[in-house]
Amino acid sequence: MQRLKRDEAHTVSFILNGEPRRAACEPRTLLSDHLRHGLGATGTHVGCEHGVCGACTVLIDGVAGRACMTLAVQVDGRNVDTVEGLAGREGELNDLQRAFRRNHALQCGFCTAGILMSCQDYLGRNPDPSEQEVRDMLSGHLCRCTGYTNIVKAVLETAAERRAALRGAG
Repeated sequence: MQRLKRDEAHTVSFILNGEPRRAACEPRTLLSDHLRHGLGATGTHVGCEHGVCGACTVLIDGVAGRACMTLAVQVDGRNVDTVEGLAGREGELNDLQRAFRRNHALQCGFCTAGILMSCQDYLGRNPDPSEQEVRDMLSGHLCRCTGYTNIVKAVLETAAERRAALRGAG
């Protein structure tokens, strides 16, 4: 394990939303701060800074993780996906984002980015979730606006659409 000097900036290189990125930061810099302030990926929000609210959720090597609990140097050489990476190259929303819009699954939108990233990871691991399973997964997020009902609808709708697309392709 490489030992980092606390007062020196270190170059961190990783793939951000499919694009190689490289920037210097101090060893104590949180991934959430590095993304927002160092790289301009402001879709990752910071709420509680304790890993409780889920607003900062990103995918690290395809797995949901809290950017406010991860040091930027920990993602050196890895893949990081943020909410900005869900949309296509031309800005078209992905299926999950479209379902959120159709189902009015957001209010103020502050927590939405983190919820979307957790849902993206979850649907990749569980393509046919029950309502209770979705609610359990969402229990790792705090949202003061939506009441979660429309988020659950959007996730279940996306899961059904993805399953139907797989059946149609097969």
